[in-house]
Amino acid sequence: MSKTILIVDDSASIRHMVTFTLKTAGYEVHEAEDGVEGLQKAQAMTYQLVITDQNMAKMDGLGLISRLRALPAYKSVPILMLTTESGDAMKSRVKAAGATGWLTKPFDPQKLLEVVKKVTG
Repeated sequence: MSKTILIVDDSASIRHMVTFTLKTAGYEVHEAEDGVEGLQKAQAMTYQLVITDQNMAKMDGLGLISRLRALPAYKSVPILMLTTESGDAMKSRVKAAGATGWLTKPFDPQKLLEVVKKVTG
C-alpha cells in the first residue's frame, strides 16, 4: 500500500511539480491551495506525510503546522516545510512549531524523494 501525502502550497506549479515527483515514485498525493484547505483535508483523513509552504494566504505554514500538531492524529506524522525562506530565524520558528524537516525551493526532485523516504520509513 502506498503512502498518502498532502501537499499544501498556494503555487499551482509547485504543487504540480511535487505531485508529479511523488506520484512517479509511487506515492498517493492530495493537494491543498492554502493552510485552511490543508487543515480541512487533514481533519478529513490522516496522511502519512504533510508537505507545506510557509507563505500562503488564509493560513501560513507555521499556523498549519501548529494546528496539525494539536490534533491527536498528527502528533507524530512527519511534516516538512518546503519554502523559499532559508534564514536561521525562520528555521527555528518552523522547528519550534513542530516540523520534522525543511526543504528549500527550488527543490531537487531526487533530494525530495530521499527526504520523503527517510521521514516516512
